Amino acid sequence: MPMPDEEVSRALVVAAHPDDIDFGSAGTVATWTDAGIEVTYLVCTFGDAGGFDDTPREEVPAIREAEQRAAGEAVGVKDVRFLSGYADGYLEVGHDLVRDIARVIRQVRPQRVVAQSPERWWDRLPASHHDHLACGEATVRAVYPAARNPFAYPELAHEEGLDAWTVPELWLVAHPTPDHYVDVTDVLDRKLAALRAHASQTAHLGDELDRFVRQAWGETARAAGWGEGRYAEAYKVVSLG
Repeated sequence: MPMPDEEVSRALVVAAHPDDIDFGSAGTVATWTDAGIEVTYLVCTFGDAGGFDDTPREEVPAIREAEQRAAGEAVGVKDVRFLSGYADGYLEVGHDLVRDIARVIRQVRPQRVVAQSPERWWDRLPASHHDHLACGEATVRAVYPAARNPFAYPELAHEEGLDAWTVPELWLVAHPTPDHYVDVTDVLDRKLAALRAHASQTAHLGDELDRFVRQAWGETARAAGWGEGRYAEAYKVVSLG
């Protein structure tokens, strides 16, 4: 079972692209910020390969960064961070990426980290985008053992003054075998507002976005064994304390 929210004061959510967090976890995040938990977003790319129009590619990163910050505001998140040097569609697991995520873990010192699953979900393949899998694997490696090991990436301690930090709990999004569900029924409107903030990715959907969200996350609630009219987000929760 996950830690009670009352025992969590800081959470870090890591994702490959702008909008990934909002599709997977914006409702959950809204419940956490309502409970007084400080949530930080870390996005590994600026989503420069995304979009559905002829916007010049060089303008896309700034657009998507602004959209992600607005989406965070919709669910009470003010601390939104981006990594630099990683291109959308080219994310690979390597020591630079693991170190950069471990750095933010040591800065934020969260009791809970949310990451994309490094395990492919064959029944819903688009959720297992190559970048998602790489981001998930790098985040898992950063949580264990890099962030907690004082001898891993020693430059973080010696040059940046970032002491080791042990993350007690890891939540995986889009995992093929989830074991924990969060009721987001009362905050579904805020999840939708966060998704609409990503206008470059969702505006073309119109009312279909609302129908898609209600259908997909209604099915998740039914998978949890809940009744009609409820909505849920699903996770695999790993205790590391």
